[in-house]
Amino acid sequence: MARPLRPLLPWALLAVLGAASLAWLGLLGFAWNDYDVEAAPSFAALVHGDVGRFIQLAPAYGGSLIMRAPFALAAHALGGGEVAVFRAVGVPCLLAGAALGASLAWSLVARGAERGTIAIVVALCAANPITLRALDMGHPEELLGAALSAAAVLAALRGRANWTGVLLGLAVANKAWALLAIGPVLLALPSGRWRVLGIAGGLALGFVSPLLLASPPASQPEVHAATTGGIFQPWQMWWFFGSPGEVIRGGDGLIKEGYRAAPGWLSPISHPLIVLVAVPLSLLAWRRRSDPLLLLALLFVLRCVLDPWNTAYYALPAIIALVAWEATRTLKPPVFALVLTLATWGTWEWLVPAASADVQALVYLGWSLPFAALLAWRLYAPPLPAMPALSRGGRASVWSTTQ
Repeated sequence: MARPLRPLLPWALLAVLGAASLAWLGLLGFAWNDYDVEAAPSFAALVHGDVGRFIQLAPAYGGSLIMRAPFALAAHALGGGEVAVFRAVGVPCLLAGAALGASLAWSLVARGAERGTIAIVVALCAANPITLRALDMGHPEELLGAALSAAAVLAALRGRANWTGVLLGLAVANKAWALLAIGPVLLALPSGRWRVLGIAGGLALGFVSPLLLASPPASQPEVHAATTGGIFQPWQMWWFFGSPGEVIRGGDGLIKEGYRAAPGWLSPISHPLIVLVAVPLSLLAWRRRSDPLLLLALLFVLRCVLDPWNTAYYALPAIIALVAWEATRTLKPPVFALVLTLATWGTWEWLVPAASADVQALVYLGWSLPFAALLAWRLYAPPLPAMPALSRGGRASVWSTTQ
């Protein structure tokens, strides 16, 4: 029997308002951020009718640009300029977060959750401050990939194989890090795994193949997904393997005081290593019959820790996965997602401007590694045995526990 839509309407409205508030705050312009260098030239070619150059100029995550191309064309057709196109291609990303928040709210309403819990879940999906960081840096597609990945696992848990394949394929086409969602999706599916992989692979290939066939112009700098190039941030586990004392300049040409140079052996292995680590962790979760959404969250947290490019918005997929996990497993507020949001925000808003690069690395590892270990413990630890408790008469009784 279909659930009534009326109880969902206030939460759907809240989700839309949250997404609109982020758009108002974060889609002001794109000067000096990654969109300006990576995506703006490609979209400019598209709206002027040069599809071939649109593909050639696309960055490594060009599949996301192709997915959002209709919004760019619509903004241009309505008379908008470059800023209008920038704002338009951010809209589907923000709506994806709002849609996921509304969907989780609908489930929580049906299960009788308190309004405060539902409001927090919706806010974390649709109006997360880490999303604002992604918008400021020109990467709204990070939220789109996060929402699609979590939605793919949720669809798999509900046995909707076709939808699972479509959502997973779109997530991978959007950005390559969504490959980490394959293990959790297969773990969640009761059947039809080969069908899902076929749908997802075909859909992702359909978006990515034009990029693979096109060669970028010699004048266009490439943005590689498989190697880390010269980017080496303090907020990852490889930091102290770097060489101190070298002059490191940022994209603006300014010297980055206290920064280290990346070791030469790291660049070709770091991103493939993130994907490879997911394989044994997913197999172990399969053997232990662990929670797929929690596995997804752990893999996304490890992606942050292991990636030399790591920055604030990289935590967004992990946060969204944690929100989905907690919203489907409990009626309490999503504590893990809130902790990760606050720790990430505090690191980049308060610590980074005030501390040296080495201190930033120590503090980041000081909270991120224990957090990842806690998630792993929750994921893989066997269920606790029933605990004895003293009755009023002083004799031991056993609490009945349920999973």
